[in-house]
Amino acid sequence: MESKMKTETVKGFRDIENASKRFEIRKIIEETFKLYGFEGVETPVVEYEEFVKGENSGDDAVSDIFKLEDKGKRKLALRYEFTFQLKRLAKNKKLPWKRYQIGEVFRDEPVKANRWRQFTQCDIDTIGSSVRDEAEILKIVSELMDKLGIKVEINVNNRKLLNEIIDELKIKKKEQVMREIDKLDKLDEKEVKANLKKYEAEKIIDILKKPKSYFKKYESYNEIEELEKYCKFYNIKINFVAFLVRGLSYYNGSVFEIKVPKVDGSVAGGGSYLVNGVQSTGIAFGLDRIEQLANVEVDNKKVLIISIGKDKETVELADKLRGEGVACVVSFDKVGKALEYANSYSIPYVVFVGEEEVKKKKFKLKDMGSGEESFVSERDIGKKLRI
Repeated sequence: MESKMKTETVKGFRDIENASKRFEIRKIIEETFKLYGFEGVETPVVEYEEFVKGENSGDDAVSDIFKLEDKGKRKLALRYEFTFQLKRLAKNKKLPWKRYQIGEVFRDEPVKANRWRQFTQCDIDTIGSSVRDEAEILKIVSELMDKLGIKVEINVNNRKLLNEIIDELKIKKKEQVMREIDKLDKLDEKEVKANLKKYEAEKIIDILKKPKSYFKKYESYNEIEELEKYCKFYNIKINFVAFLVRGLSYYNGSVFEIKVPKVDGSVAGGGSYLVNGVQSTGIAFGLDRIEQLANVEVDNKKVLIISIGKDKETVELADKLRGEGVACVVSFDKVGKALEYANSYSIPYVVFVGEEEVKKKKFKLKDMGSGEESFVSERDIGKKLRI
C-alpha cells in the first residue's frame, strides 16, 4: 500500500506566504545599519558543534542547539545566533570593525506562542568598542524603532556592577545566581528568592530593588553614568535596571534590553563582550517580533495588464511601466478569468490592451476597488499608476 508523505511543516517551523511586510521591515533595518557605516556579512548556517558551543555550553540558548551529523560522521550544529561566528570573521580586521548580519538562526527548544524554532535575527556589532560605540548602537535602536512606529523603552545595566554586588555579598556561584536574577521579569519574586536561597544569595534581590542613587557607591556604576552621558549627546533616554542580566554568560560590561510597554518579552537585546580578546559590543533584533509590532505601510500597488488579442503591445506596455517603477502582472487569459485573478490576489488596477486602445494609444484603466473606469494615454499611464 502506498504510504502518504507528510507535507505539513515540522513543529516550530512555518511557511510565510505573504512576506511583503517582513521584506519592507528588513529593508528599513538594513538601510539604517548602513547609514551608521556597518558592513554586511553572510555566514554558514552549519558549523562544527564544538565551535557553536564555544566556552558557553552552560547557557540555555547553547543547550538548545540543533545537532547534526554528516556522512563523514562529523558532529555539526545549526547556528543559534551570529555572535560566536565573529571569532572567525574578526581576525586581522582593522579596528573598529562594524558589521551587520540578517538571517535565519535555529534553536531546538519547546514551541511557545509566537516563538519559532527557526527565526530571523538582525545583528549589529562593533569589534573594538568603547562606551561611545555602545551609545551609538542604542541610538540606532531608537532611530530604527521610530521608523517602524514602535514605542520602546531602552533598559541598561552592567555585568561588572552585578559582579561587584555579588562579590560584596561573598556569593560563590556567580553564573548560577546571574541566571536566577535574569528570571525576575518572568517569575514571581518569591519564586526567584526561593531559587537563590540554595546559593545563599536571596539578599541580592533586596539590594537590586534599591533606588538608583544607592548604586553610586559601586565603582562600576561609573560606566552606567558614562553611557548615560553619551546617550544624552544622541538625545536618547535610557533606563537603569539593576536586575537586568541578559542570559548569555559571555557579556562582560553593559547589557541592553529593548522592551515595548505593556508587551511581554523584548524586541531586541545585547551588550558588550570579548571577541578574540578585543572589547566589543552589539545588539540583536528579532524580525518576527518586530513584524507583529511595526506600523509599516507596504506598497502592494500592482497592475494587471490584460491582452485582448494584442500580446506584443501588452508586453511592450508592461516593459514601459516596469521601467517607470510600476509593478506589472501580464495576463493572456480571457477577460473574465483575468479579472477573477486580479480579485483573488487583490490587484488594485487592471489595464485593458485591445485593438481600440492600441489604435487610440489610450488604455482603459479599471480601479478594482471602486469599479471606476477611465481612459489614460500611454504617456500618462505610468504617472497615474504611481500616485
